[in-house]
Amino acid sequence: MTSTSSASTTAPITAAASGRWTLGDLPVNRVGFGTMRLPQTGGALVPDAVPRDRHAALAVLRRAVDLGVNHIDTAAFYFSPLRSANELINSALAPYADDLVITTKVGPARDLTGEWAAHARTPEALRGQVEENLRQLGRDHLDVVNLRIVGTDSIAERFGALAELRQAGLIRHLGLSNVTPAHLAEAQAIAPVVCVQNRYGLGMRSSEDDAFVRDCGEQGIAFVPFYAIAAAGGEGGATGAEPAEILTVAQAHGVSPAEVRLAWTLHRGPHVLAIPGTGDLGHLAANVAAGALRLSEDELELLETLHRSAAATG
Repeated sequence: MTSTSSASTTAPITAAASGRWTLGDLPVNRVGFGTMRLPQTGGALVPDAVPRDRHAALAVLRRAVDLGVNHIDTAAFYFSPLRSANELINSALAPYADDLVITTKVGPARDLTGEWAAHARTPEALRGQVEENLRQLGRDHLDVVNLRIVGTDSIAERFGALAELRQAGLIRHLGLSNVTPAHLAEAQAIAPVVCVQNRYGLGMRSSEDDAFVRDCGEQGIAFVPFYAIAAAGGEGGATGAEPAEILTVAQAHGVSPAEVRLAWTLHRGPHVLAIPGTGDLGHLAANVAAGALRLSEDELELLETLHRSAAATG
């Protein structure tokens, strides 16, 4: 088979090869960029993280845009000592291109030491987080704000507070993160939802999650998995040996297992987006190139069998 990795071509593959989806009225290429890993090296969202070299981080953001990435995922709580994802985005990319969509999230909070603090649950606290994102990004409105939650409690008050900020012009579109189908239904009764951002990937989660992915597509809502590459490694990144099925497909195409995982994710439906994050220029190019990787029916069935087996026992 012909390799689709960036190393096999003279011109780099761009994010346009992944196809497009629209977040509300904002068209984006389906391969985007997540900034969680950008402020530090090693594990993310930990107090003692080692700050990434600033020039290297800025170079990755600029290269991502050069490669056609126009969907960047961030949060004000993505930071390490000396580095903030939002500040890096502002420094690297402002003034922002008209087609660049920046998605952020509110709810979680970290104090100045990097330790986790109580989630924002009141309208006042949520507005404060929205305003902090606006300040750090240097914008007068946010393209998309995801309400990220923990637990199964009602989100009506919190989502309603964000809907009011949308009406006030501070937010253009609303999304949800780490939610259930019941949460989505509750939110849609208040205001339109353009995306759901949940943990999901090859061999992760259950059949109920697969159904949720399909249900979002049927409603025209983008599904944006996080940890699609890291899988069980989560904030710490990919860990452990890859299953033989993934290695077989990767070898057939001359690509990395990470690219196979991203390609499988994108094959779940045209509404499924990817937001892989990295601080490495080579990994960035490979992640973007995964949007051009077309898996055969036999390969998809092989990976689907792995997914069903792993998800059932995970």
